[in-house]
Amino acid sequence: VLLLLSLLGLAAAGKLLVVPVEGSHWLSMRELLDTLQQKGHEVVVVAPEVTVHIKPSGTFVMKTYPVPFTQEEMDEVFKGAVKIFFNEGPFLERVLTQYQQAKKSAALFQDLCKHLIHNKELMKYLEESKFDALLTDPFLPCGQIVAEHLSLPSLYFLQQMPCGLHYQATQCPSPPSYVPRAFTDLTDHMTFLQRVKNMIYEIPNFFLCDVVYQPYAELASEFLKREVTVPDLLRQASIWLMKLDFVLQFPKPLMPNMVLISGVNCAYKKLNQ
Repeated sequence: VLLLLSLLGLAAAGKLLVVPVEGSHWLSMRELLDTLQQKGHEVVVVAPEVTVHIKPSGTFVMKTYPVPFTQEEMDEVFKGAVKIFFNEGPFLERVLTQYQQAKKSAALFQDLCKHLIHNKELMKYLEESKFDALLTDPFLPCGQIVAEHLSLPSLYFLQQMPCGLHYQATQCPSPPSYVPRAFTDLTDHMTFLQRVKNMIYEIPNFFLCDVVYQPYAELASEFLKREVTVPDLLRQASIWLMKLDFVLQFPKPLMPNMVLISGVNCAYKKLNQ
């Protein structure tokens, strides 16, 4: 009886810190937070005062921090980022357009992250709150910088990372002869010419990732007072909850701490007749 009573403590509800990514990344995470709250967990969400989708809710505590952006500026960046995925045209033209938009969006989100980690009042609150873990979407690694600063185990909730960073961080095999790259419309069964195409589509990723993620490495190194890279930050994750499904996509190599949870990609909405 004493043994069973001692084990009850292991199932007690926890205190979870959430550093989300704006946009569609948040919509599915919000569904997860609602479920966690129903199971008795205390959830605290950190977000900027200016947001698109991240709004207060009765299922979690929301802590905000000021940013030097207006709602109109934030909306403009998001509309541009969404519109770009529906543009048609030559491959090189699309790459250049994506590069320009990525540079613009990245600058805004890096400023958001900078204002979060340098907000002394908020960071003091987070340090004193004694959280059990941190949940974030590593698409933008600001949450992982916070996790490192607070020495918290981190949980990732994502669909995929640009440029295959999740493979690099976990040392997971991702051969271009087998795993299709984004925007190729290929499957895991490719002819020789299709594999060549897959390799070519991989090249622009190096430039796009450098623009988007290198500033986070510099920001983290300055804040944590030690030299770190983005893969260094990402590989600290305890578990990767991947919103993937072999049925909808394709089989691929996975590491032991990558768990496919499938089907949780957008907020639930009942369709009309």
